[in-house]
Amino acid sequence: MTSRTKVLLMVLLVAAASLGTLIAQAQKKADTTPAKTAVAQKKPTIAYPDYPNDPRHWRHVKTMVIFSRDSKLYDRFGGLHNVYVNDIGWDAFRQNRAMPDGSMFALELYDISSAQGVIQPRGRKLLMMMKKNAKLYKDTGGWGFEVFKGDEKTGSLKDMKECFSCHESQKRKDYVESDYMQ
Repeated sequence: MTSRTKVLLMVLLVAAASLGTLIAQAQKKADTTPAKTAVAQKKPTIAYPDYPNDPRHWRHVKTMVIFSRDSKLYDRFGGLHNVYVNDIGWDAFRQNRAMPDGSMFALELYDISSAQGVIQPRGRKLLMMMKKNAKLYKDTGGWGFEVFKGDEKTGSLKDMKECFSCHESQKRKDYVESDYMQ
């Protein structure tokens, strides 16, 4: 074997080894992209409900006003509350049964003013939503939660367990705070 052949063979071996290393690194990178790692996977969020899914077109569940510091909820949730449920959850809610997947509740929270014996809503403070999907939201009783501040269309909730911690006490009612009123 000539020295020229030996050099050519050596170059080919180095090139093959380099190519193998590059392929292995590319494969390793593909296996650790955020979509494939358990750490980077994020539970699906709840999208802002644009028309025709605007909760005001759903079934009205109740209205209430938290108007004084006598309520432990006043600092966080003081104001006028309107609660709605979508058609998927309506029958189960009305019959006090477990909610089927796809059920959604919305709570609109408005700031209030009062004058001359009248309490009126001012601007919307929050739109809070919860959606039932037993597979996607196992850690929060099968419910996903989202909060939209004011009229923003992007959710701001960092951790669904923040909402769920208040709903946990209602496990016997499938974590739903509201009651059906005839």
